[in-house]
Amino acid sequence: MNIRQLLVQRAVAAMVAAGLPEDTNPAVTQSTRAQFGDYQINGAMGAAKKLKANPRELAQKIIDHLDLDDVAAQLEIAGPGFINIHLKPEFLAAQLVAANQDEKLGVQVHAKAQKVVVDYSSPNLAKEMHVGHLRSTIIGDAVVRALEFRGDTVVRQNHMGDWGTQFGMLIAHLEDLLNQGIDLEAVALADLESFYRDSKKRFDDEEGFADKARDYVVKLQSGDAHCEKLWRLFINTSVKHSSEVYHKLNVTLTQDDIMAESAYNSELHNIIALLKAKNIAVESQGAQVVFLEELANKEGEPSAFIVQKSGGGFLYATTDLAACDYRSNKLQADRILIFVDARQSLHFSQVELTARKAGLLRDETSYEFCPFGTMMGEDGKPFKTRSGDTVKLADLLEEAITRAQAKLAERESDLSEQERAEIARKVGIGAVKYADLSKNRTSDYIFNWDSMLSFEGATAPYLQYAYMRVRSLFRKANIDVSTLNAAITIAEPQEKALALKLLQLEEVLDQMINEATPHVLCAYLYELASLYMTFYEACPVLKDDISTQLRDSRLVLCNLVANTLQQGLGLLGIEVMEQM
Repeated sequence: MNIRQLLVQRAVAAMVAAGLPEDTNPAVTQSTRAQFGDYQINGAMGAAKKLKANPRELAQKIIDHLDLDDVAAQLEIAGPGFINIHLKPEFLAAQLVAANQDEKLGVQVHAKAQKVVVDYSSPNLAKEMHVGHLRSTIIGDAVVRALEFRGDTVVRQNHMGDWGTQFGMLIAHLEDLLNQGIDLEAVALADLESFYRDSKKRFDDEEGFADKARDYVVKLQSGDAHCEKLWRLFINTSVKHSSEVYHKLNVTLTQDDIMAESAYNSELHNIIALLKAKNIAVESQGAQVVFLEELANKEGEPSAFIVQKSGGGFLYATTDLAACDYRSNKLQADRILIFVDARQSLHFSQVELTARKAGLLRDETSYEFCPFGTMMGEDGKPFKTRSGDTVKLADLLEEAITRAQAKLAERESDLSEQERAEIARKVGIGAVKYADLSKNRTSDYIFNWDSMLSFEGATAPYLQYAYMRVRSLFRKANIDVSTLNAAITIAEPQEKALALKLLQLEEVLDQMINEATPHVLCAYLYELASLYMTFYEACPVLKDDISTQLRDSRLVLCNLVANTLQQGLGLLGIEVMEQM
């Protein structure tokens, strides 16, 4: 139980004991200024409004029944009825000592673990991954890591696009290349974008090729062994490309997490039959359509959600409905999180409404569409190359590493070339990820190399450097961190501010998990590093004129800062280094 949860629990008990309305939930927030205490309880004003009473008098009643003798040094009423709580330094010190001895830094696992299905990344296997896949991949992966750290069971689902009409065109082109004796790995799919363009050009211009491609689509969907063999060959090679990007990006997705569109193919006829049997889908111009009054336009016309084309073909809509059924009913998920571009908001609203009506989503399963904004170039338009082409994700990551190497070359170092290369990889990849993750998920943001690779401000290099600086203290003092188990004394205001921030990790992770917002963890880590710098300047750690007891107390604080930075960055998928 974190500090805020403890205070909420005690405040609720006090309000009940004071005879206040049971449905008045007290808000407990961290104070922004030290003079207002460390935390504030706001419960009196809500209760006063219901009871038509004086809020300050009710605040006093709450204080009279508030059992915080073991936690708070002082309670005071402020303003119209806020209760300021000044925590005891001894209480904070005890919490910090426990966190220092815990491999999870005092973060407890959920009392009741949930099963959470997380749908993220989801590239189209007809093409190479590009910058448009970055946000889904790294935001989803950060949330997954945090969920698992808190003890939830996570099922990763990489809903790759590996089915549909375009694959008839691709496998027809692939067959011709193989018949010419061209090596698949070395040539045909060395550049998926070129492969796709070549096959599309043949589809548009070459006589007879389009008919062959359409024929292959029908054969593929009908289970033709030859077409399926070609399709599988293409898919396996495409997946290998994606796996290489995931490895370089340091995300936890593996081939075992792929649950592609084709995985639901056998269930699609059943989905349509169910929708028709329940009169949810009706025929309209030969297609099967679900008309959703809940999403009607300004003219009152219902939203039309096509679940089967007039020719009998299926769509993303059908596949997503089948995925709802699999995740909610077969996997028995408590939560389903889907990280997709904000432009697909209507589609997923239609999916959820239809799935709920059809029983493909249980009432017990929350369906959480987690949209994200767009990565923009300096011109304020979606990020592209100078020639206007889509930026391949693999190329972006390579450029990040190259730019990081140039930055690091400006710094004096006695590290070997191999060590420098490894640090550049961590700095470059970390810079790209933090720059993205630190922005509110729903916002667009401007991609800028100089700001993201800076060693100043809220960047990954700054936090990686902060971690390294803390660790260097122990090398300088020649102290084995594993033997450090001293008592903590909190006397200076900078020590208390740092202590309070260190003990908020669980709160931050809960907010990140509940709202699927990694930027709150990014902000927390930057605030922690900044507070550490202030603490280090005001509170000597290794100077000769301080006692061994005080030195060790502050070293424990330093160790907790380093561990928290390392753990927090690790949950974002960003690596740290001992030297830079």
